[in-house]
Amino acid sequence: MATTATVSANGQKNSYVTSIIIIGALFFIFGFVTWLNGTLIPFLKIACQLTNFEAYFVTFAFYISYFFLAIPSSWILHKTGFKNGMALGLFVMAIGSIIFIPAGQTRTFGLFLTGLFIQGAGLSLLQTASNPYIVILGPIESAAKRISIMGICNKTAGILSPLILGFIVLKNADSIRETIATTTNMAQKEALLSELSGRVIVPYIIIAIALTLLAVLVRYSPLQDIDTDREDQHVNDATHGKTSVFQFPYFVLGIITLFLYAGCEVIAGDTVALYAMSTGIGTSKAIVFTSYTLFSMVVGYILGIALIPKTLSQSKALGISAILGFLFALTAILIKGPASVYFISLLGFANAIMWPAIWPLALGGLGRFTKIASALLVMCIAGCAILPLVYGRLADIFTRQQAYWIVVPCYLWITYYAFRGHKIGRPAEVGD
Repeated sequence: MATTATVSANGQKNSYVTSIIIIGALFFIFGFVTWLNGTLIPFLKIACQLTNFEAYFVTFAFYISYFFLAIPSSWILHKTGFKNGMALGLFVMAIGSIIFIPAGQTRTFGLFLTGLFIQGAGLSLLQTASNPYIVILGPIESAAKRISIMGICNKTAGILSPLILGFIVLKNADSIRETIATTTNMAQKEALLSELSGRVIVPYIIIAIALTLLAVLVRYSPLQDIDTDREDQHVNDATHGKTSVFQFPYFVLGIITLFLYAGCEVIAGDTVALYAMSTGIGTSKAIVFTSYTLFSMVVGYILGIALIPKTLSQSKALGISAILGFLFALTAILIKGPASVYFISLLGFANAIMWPAIWPLALGGLGRFTKIASALLVMCIAGCAILPLVYGRLADIFTRQQAYWIVVPCYLWITYYAFRGHKIGRPAEVGD
């Protein structure tokens, strides 16, 4: 009997570790693809001759797909299960990557945006599956720690991706930009722009192949599906008499919080390169600031793993992070010169624990509503589409530095949710 119990316990532990490794690999892959946008924005701004506002349609096209496809993704997961849904998401991302081939050949901004939208569609399916999966894989009180581990995988890939793609597609970008600005020979200008645009073709062919292979590997992996309907039976008391997920005030406030946080994270990561260039930093050095931002996030994740839940609860960690975000943003707006750019990168540190903390605070105690709630939270990633676009418009009207005022009230709201909002209507037995 003891031997059988020991074998069973070991088997469960091995299954848990295997699941963590597989999901971690997925977070690495879609982190790599997601944070390419920080390089694509300055690249396409030059190659397609865009304004600031137009350039941030890169993030809009990529992330707005989450808003439209998160709930359909939830329906798909009901039919396919977690593992097959993740494989399908990877395959859809590969299709989006292939569209970069004709886009690069023709220098058509609309095709680039189409490819990005399809990549985002695949990611919405992956996110809808992987985020609740990692939350319910273990105790809710330590969910932020597990999501932080996933965040390290995601942001480590994000550190590498702009460096790799930037080296390929933005090589000699400053001299090309100067030539384009000064030449009166339209044929020479078009030739330079076409050569620049074509640089994305080979990297995205490689990405498409890698995503397809990973889809096959996930499909035939030992990743276990979790029966969330069975899991819901343990928390049905908290949802008794409820007919809608919107009857949980802490969840509704969590939707707003995740929307605002998502926009702040992408503003910090995807606008910093162009902002650095506006302060006089060269293109080759400016694109590295996206990696700095993501590196500071990794540091934040490591602290989260060390401190949550032993030293800090998820809610307190979120509150401290939001206060830091407010202070870093204010400093970046008020000081002058290149030093300001470093404070934008430091927003990565402040942002790190927010995603891991908001998810369990918003999902805890929802029981049978967990699936639809997860889909609605994934829809909030649309904040990554809308707020950077607003930032770009403000940057055209005022300056890139003054446009960062947009994140200040966002951090104040997140502070409110951390200390007060997540408690409103929350079941007493659900930890925070």
